[in-house]
Amino acid sequence: MLTPPPKVNRDTRDQAVVEDDEPDDWDKRIISTGCAEENVKMNECFYEKRDWRVCKTELENFKQCWMKHQNDIRTEMKDTS
Repeated sequence: MLTPPPKVNRDTRDQAVVEDDEPDDWDKRIISTGCAEENVKMNECFYEKRDWRVCKTELENFKQCWMKHQNDIRTEMKDTS
């Protein structure tokens, strides 16, 4: 026998939305790259199209932004030996 999903009152849902407006660690890392807008556009494209091949422009824009802000250098693996 399946149990029905728990009831959520409207106040709880509204509160959850308000709390979700705060940037989490992931958002903060993306914002710090200087490419948050490009990241959003790239992810929205994939979400809508479900095919990265259709989102080549958005991917390229993100890549160019990433390099412009030297994130490729900042995130490069360093040999520690």
